[in-house]
Amino acid sequence: MTAAGIRTVGVDLQASSEDNRRIIEAIERDNPDCTVSNFPGLIKIQNPGRLVVRRETIEQLLGRDWETHEFQMAIVSYYGNIQEWDDDEIVIAWDH
Repeated sequence: MTAAGIRTVGVDLQASSEDNRRIIEAIERDNPDCTVSNFPGLIKIQNPGRLVVRRETIEQLLGRDWETHEFQMAIVSYYGNIQEWDDDEIVIAWDH
């Protein structure tokens, strides 16, 4: 929980591929308050309240089409609830 009482959500991603590094960069762009921690083979991304993964941002950085179901190949674990997972974005947040 943050100092303001907002619960933190997060996702752990494999850091093993160039595509995953672009996905991480896109998440950082779309979630300016996120904290990124690097571990061997793993990137932990945390954000207060909610974390958004946008297809459009990832496609811009990858330079190719990307479908949100591809996120399953990158993700190791997450905490929070998947509130939305459609063709355009994935939203992780706690249900209130």
